[in-house]
Amino acid sequence: MGLLTQVRSYERSVQLLMVNQFTINLGFYMLMPYLAAHLSGTLGLAGWLVGLVLGVRNFSQQGMFLVGGTLADRLGYKPMIIAGCVLRTLGFATLGLVDSLPALLAASAATGLAGALFNPAVRAYLAADAGERRVEAFALFNVFYQAGILLGPLVGMVLTGIDFRVTCLVAAGIFALLSVVQIRALPARRAEDAKPQERDGGEVVLAQWRGILANRPFLLFSVAMIGSYVLSFQVYLALPLQVRRLGGDGNSGTAAVAVLFAVSGLSTILGQTRVTAWCKARYEPGQALVRGLAAMGLAFVPLLLATAVPVPESRVGLWLLAAVPPTLAALLLAVGTMIAYPFEMDTIVRLSGDRLVATHYGLYNTICGIGITVGNLGTGAALDAARAAGLPALPWIALIVLGLACAAALYALHRTGRLAGQPASEPLAVTV
Repeated sequence: MGLLTQVRSYERSVQLLMVNQFTINLGFYMLMPYLAAHLSGTLGLAGWLVGLVLGVRNFSQQGMFLVGGTLADRLGYKPMIIAGCVLRTLGFATLGLVDSLPALLAASAATGLAGALFNPAVRAYLAADAGERRVEAFALFNVFYQAGILLGPLVGMVLTGIDFRVTCLVAAGIFALLSVVQIRALPARRAEDAKPQERDGGEVVLAQWRGILANRPFLLFSVAMIGSYVLSFQVYLALPLQVRRLGGDGNSGTAAVAVLFAVSGLSTILGQTRVTAWCKARYEPGQALVRGLAAMGLAFVPLLLATAVPVPESRVGLWLLAAVPPTLAALLLAVGTMIAYPFEMDTIVRLSGDRLVATHYGLYNTICGIGITVGNLGTGAALDAARAAGLPALPWIALIVLGLACAAALYALHRTGRLAGQPASEPLAVTV
């Protein structure tokens, strides 16, 4: 079955959510990869101020995911999706039009808060309207997601070549258009258990949060899945650094990094639905998750093996050593993510008991976001220690161990039945 045929087999709301996610990522990734250069180059900000502006965006998004998910469950999914797109429209336009630090910080915070508003709502909406076909729907969703990531930087490169402000305004225009389309075309949708909560106050919200925090299988699953996000993020951190270390910062290094990203994105676009269908026919969700995490951990074996290869003296040999192992790692990471991601999203719904799904997604994103921050600090420290001690294998061993440890944790959760989820009719345990 072709991709478009699969998409058409879902109702209009699911189709629109997939196209929305492609457009969201297109607009985001055409701007964000070039923001640091604009801040440090055009505006002349110090390095620590650039880090502050970028950090505010990440902090506002990760820190507000739980609030965004809660609002989506209480007020409906559509309002939060629209609010997030409108807020990102304003944030991106501001980034291109201002040069004062307070305004840049406010715009950066707005773009982060926008993500916290629409991300949990989109996933909860998709899970609700896809019904029993959730796994397949999330596989298709990931195809559109990765397509936006792949195309966005290319469009941004062309626009930024004209002027970064043009990139900001075009990205803002995309989100403005997306807001209008969703206002007109996206059906209203809210959680099944939202109506009784309309009279609830803040105390009941806190009680619901306590109930989710008391859901031990969900928390254990969230912590175990942190490793998948730390490992997949190395496509943006450790792998490009490795390419640059051997290939240099010239055109050859840039080409190798481009190959890295292309392989990661294209493999998902071309293979996600086939991988999901193959896995669903053979494995239980927990088994697929274990295999996905194990594949992600083993993705760093080519880099580990490459540390035993003498550095070639020829330019071609050096480029191959710089490009091939990281590219293989990116491909294996993509395969592991393809295996795990649809079942991961489905497992969150099952562990929530189909109650407060957006809130569960919000807390899950926050936990994994904190894990990514800590994991990247650890990866950076391992890379520095490897250079200082002359042990190039150290970071790759650490990442392999992380992946296999998380796979083992998921295996234990699966074997003990903790990934099965609670019945949808079973209420969350809360105390007011």
